[in-house]
Amino acid sequence: MRARGDIGVAHRKTSVGKQQDMSTKTYGTVSAEQRKTMSGLEFVQGMVAGTLPHNTIARTLGYAIAEAESGRVVITAEPDDRLLNPAGTVHGGFSATLLDSCMGLAIQSTLEKGLSSTTLEFKISLVRAITPETGAIRAEGVVLQRGRRVGTAEGRIVDSAGKLLATGTTTCLIFEA
Repeated sequence: MRARGDIGVAHRKTSVGKQQDMSTKTYGTVSAEQRKTMSGLEFVQGMVAGTLPHNTIARTLGYAIAEAESGRVVITAEPDDRLLNPAGTVHGGFSATLLDSCMGLAIQSTLEKGLSSTTLEFKISLVRAITPETGAIRAEGVVLQRGRRVGTAEGRIVDSAGKLLATGTTTCLIFEA
């Protein structure tokens, strides 16, 4: 068993066909005290840049937080046979996790220092089956509305050809950290 903050060792192909070395990423959590010193955008961009650890579920499921700007976050993955359901397709929970993550982080990217957010509810629609043969996928979350206490976002998962695989929406609570 790996300790918090250990480095993953898997190699994955990115959507442009290059090898992405997952061993350069660390996994763990950032303390509440450290998070309070950063804006939401600084926090998410730190994960993208590798100066902050990815969340540990990213290691478990093999995805990477690849892009972040205010109100928009992209996560990349290449599903494989470790993620299959009994029917032989990638489990819907994988899509749900990617969408929850990209949409929630998109809202996080709009927050000022001292604020945090958490998912209140989310909905997904699985449009096409994802299989290991699908190849590289991208989950993009975009903020629709950000208020003082609540934010909403939408997300889309597409394959490398831009074919829609799943969509989602979320509502997040915004609060003082």
